[in-house]
Amino acid sequence: MKIKTLTATDAEFKDALSELLSWDAEDDASIVQRVAQIIKDIRQNGDEALLSYTQQLDQWAVSSDNVELTHNQLEKAWNNLPAEQKTALQCAADRIKAYAERQKLQSWRFDDEFGNSLGQAINPLQRVGVYVPGGKAAYPSSVLMNVIPAKVAGVAEIIMVTPTPKGEVNNLVLAAAFLAGVDKVFRIGGAQAVAALAYGTDRLPAVDKIVGPGNIYVATAKKQVFGQVGIDMVAGPSEILIICDGETDPDWIAMDLFSQAEHDEKAQSILISLDLGFIDKVKKSMAKLLPTMERAVVIQASLEKRGAFIYAENKQLAIGIANTIAPEHLELSVEEPAQWLDSIHHAGAIFMGRYTPEALGDYCAGPNHVLPTSGTARFSSPLGVYDFQKRSSVINCSQRGASALSDTASVLARGESLTAHAKSAEFRKLPS
Repeated sequence: MKIKTLTATDAEFKDALSELLSWDAEDDASIVQRVAQIIKDIRQNGDEALLSYTQQLDQWAVSSDNVELTHNQLEKAWNNLPAEQKTALQCAADRIKAYAERQKLQSWRFDDEFGNSLGQAINPLQRVGVYVPGGKAAYPSSVLMNVIPAKVAGVAEIIMVTPTPKGEVNNLVLAAAFLAGVDKVFRIGGAQAVAALAYGTDRLPAVDKIVGPGNIYVATAKKQVFGQVGIDMVAGPSEILIICDGETDPDWIAMDLFSQAEHDEKAQSILISLDLGFIDKVKKSMAKLLPTMERAVVIQASLEKRGAFIYAENKQLAIGIANTIAPEHLELSVEEPAQWLDSIHHAGAIFMGRYTPEALGDYCAGPNHVLPTSGTARFSSPLGVYDFQKRSSVINCSQRGASALSDTASVLARGESLTAHAKSAEFRKLPS
């Protein structure tokens, strides 16, 4: 397996790193145009278009009567799960909820020196749409990660959409929906599902925000409906950056790199090693372990196309590279990870120490696995309860307070040539 090896002190390293991090993120014009047409069709023709696209693309006899799964069907999926899967889903759900409960924003108030009461009111979104991939992909963990924070936030209604190609449902996904408390589940997917959630049809209610992963058509549709509804993010390929001091078992590091590479050929796995010799050890581990992987072909393609080993001779160099990459997942597989933490400014999730593989975060550690990708951790955060809450400013002026502020407001308003604003404030001024 041929994986790029870079040295942080090389003169050409900056350019090589930039090339490594780039990926073909440009929208395919034909996809953009196709998605726009689908959205237009859904807006104009509603359920008729929605069912037509579903029948055409997913190839099953969908109708208005069977497009929605009943609560009993979700409960049956849960009841029929093997005990081991039930226990695992429940454990993950409990941990995700316990973490989410600590994220809830609270309303607050304070009084200023003029007797004005100022504050912030926190309210949940009323209705949220959750997109869950179907077909070959089955992500019950994503159901939990997207739905549970919304429930903790107090969202009144959660609508889940998931495609069922050839009519086949995934019981593990439906069981997760039951456990998480989804209100309605519709058997639709693709850009047409995003459009239906954004604009509503007779069968599907319009939502306030759409969250959840999907393919390029789903991501493109989310971009196009943003503004009509909120969205969580437009995610790129999954990625992991591992910083290792050379003392972790190389088999562990190899498998952690594999864990992201197996997502798809565009996923990115990078190791920064403080020990040049350790890179060779990891390469040998990869050669040994790759033949045992079910998705070996995908892993190899991902690593050869977008993977890399980087030798950084000291901690400062490694931290600088990490902050430049701003990875979705960052593993600090070093002896004293806490000593590194304050210097890490950009990462979606940080996994501390040798015993914290990213895979635990994907399923059951507790923090959300919906994370910013492609360097957007520079300005974005993981999905959380706060994504399902709104903040409203609250201003309650006393008579004396309004009078005290009127002069300031008047001067600034007249400076902007907004006379009505100025007079509106001046009318509240107490007589001298």
